[in-house]
Amino acid sequence: MNLPISLEFFPPKTPEGAAKLRTARQALYELKPEFCSVTYGAGGSTQEGTFGTVKEILAEGVDAAAHFSCVGATRDTVREQLVILRNMGVKRLVALRGDLPSGYGAGGEFHYASDLVAFIRAETGSDFHLEVACYPEVHPQARSPEADLQAYAAKIRAGADAAITQYFYNADSYFRFVEEADRLGLHVPIVPGIMPITSSTQLMRFSDACGAEIPRWIRLRLQSYGDDVASIKSFGLDVVTQLCEQLMAGGVPGIHFYTMNQAAATMEICKRLGHSA
Repeated sequence: MNLPISLEFFPPKTPEGAAKLRTARQALYELKPEFCSVTYGAGGSTQEGTFGTVKEILAEGVDAAAHFSCVGATRDTVREQLVILRNMGVKRLVALRGDLPSGYGAGGEFHYASDLVAFIRAETGSDFHLEVACYPEVHPQARSPEADLQAYAAKIRAGADAAITQYFYNADSYFRFVEEADRLGLHVPIVPGIMPITSSTQLMRFSDACGAEIPRWIRLRLQSYGDDVASIKSFGLDVVTQLCEQLMAGGVPGIHFYTMNQAAATMEICKRLGHSA
């Protein structure tokens, strides 16, 4: 496996979390990631944490992509943040609408991620490599699969360079999405997002929140293990390794791992895939 891989982290909330993430990053750097992305809280709640973690990754000699959410943002605040990021040496952004906090209206000057992509392109030209999100199993708030596909098309036509998918466990859904995008003439790399399975309760909670489908056979098998953490992790490694093998056989342009700030599962999967750094 000599595919490009990328890694995603979230900004730690405590000094202990920050120390654990530094340790995990050092281990994961053995995989020679193309870049590491850092997530962004709803309504800008973790902007400071995002920028701080991005700065650390850059200082460690690795390319870093800041998640950039436009919920509640104005053109002036976005303009200011783009200057800060450019001055930090950031070359990549993951441009997102972002999650609406509960009780939050449709405030701000950007209603869709495509508006943000268009604005960044107009302001900065080709200074940033822009990634956007896409949903092989349809965004949970989309009116229909077709509406969701058109929302993705709008982001690409606004100037995005590539896309990273929400995680999934059914390779067919990814390949079907890529075919539909190709049919619309949207020929940018669509990198599958992969979530290692290390905890069944965490996986169920995340998947219910983001609309990612857990195939029934996986759900039932995880339930059958109860609190047997070792069996859950072993099964999870087998399932996700097999998924990555199917994706690689189908010619994916890379793999993006949602690490959850942990190193062991992602490293083991890459080892099984024969990833040579």
